[in-house]
Amino acid sequence: MSVNVFVTRRIPDAGLDLLRKHCGTVDVFPEDRVMTHAEIMREVPGRDGLLCLLTDTIDRRIIEAGDRLRIIANYAVGYNNIDVAAATAERIIVTNTPGVLTDATADLTWALILGICRRIVESDRFTRAGDFHGWAPMLLRGGDLAGRTIGIVGAGRIGSAVARRAAGFDMTILYTNRSLNKDLEQSLPARRVPLETLLREADVISLHVPLTDETKHLIGREELAGMKKTAYLINTSRGPVVDEAALVQALKDGDIAGAALDVFEEEPAIHPGLLELDNVVLTPHTGSATWGTRDSMAVMAAENLIAGLSSRRPPNIVNPDVLG
Repeated sequence: MSVNVFVTRRIPDAGLDLLRKHCGTVDVFPEDRVMTHAEIMREVPGRDGLLCLLTDTIDRRIIEAGDRLRIIANYAVGYNNIDVAAATAERIIVTNTPGVLTDATADLTWALILGICRRIVESDRFTRAGDFHGWAPMLLRGGDLAGRTIGIVGAGRIGSAVARRAAGFDMTILYTNRSLNKDLEQSLPARRVPLETLLREADVISLHVPLTDETKHLIGREELAGMKKTAYLINTSRGPVVDEAALVQALKDGDIAGAALDVFEEEPAIHPGLLELDNVVLTPHTGSATWGTRDSMAVMAAENLIAGLSSRRPPNIVNPDVLG
């Protein structure tokens, strides 16, 4: 297939090899960093396909600069980094990589839950610093999980997977969602409640919503004030879902017990207040960072792109209206 494809950053070889097998020209940005907006603008003219990352802002200017662009394949499940409306107006297909990273992200969510509740990171620092002088009744006490209540905000694929894991801890499961999740309620003792109720009753609150105008700062000062003082907030969705300044203040004031974040409001920048607190666990957006998952994402993104350039419907199209 004589098409010209650009990849904004190196992805696992499983995806690149597939692209090179099926596409005439495949160029990859040679540096291991996020491309600047100007650099992407220079690369998109003359390209038939663009494979980008969630760290790339693909706005209207870039889309309009893609004079031959037919498809934008996002190497991520979320696609808030792409102006989908602008792409649709230009008859450009947009795709994502859903499903394949569900279990990896759910596992990371539970690593964060256990890490913050049982003070794992804090305990590691304490031990390495030579401060462990023997068992003590009051040493590094944390929160209980078994038999407690977890609140899932957004019961899609990942939220549901987190809920299934919570059942192994014999937890009561509350969730909020735009619609009733019948599968979740039939398979688990899960109950759909308003967000206010979930915040008030849950011991652990885990966020799994996409970033939209409605979900930006979904968790702010009022919501944090409505949580238990012994509760923990976990975010593996998108950073701007949480008002970081409000979270820092709530943590400092003891309004909640702790937080664990894999995503940040101004990523990769992190609110300096979070870096100063012991009751926070921070990871660098590694929800899908397993060997198998990242390989599968690369293959899925490549397959989406190849399908679109072959005049076939991509398996994971997010703007089907573009096909008419």
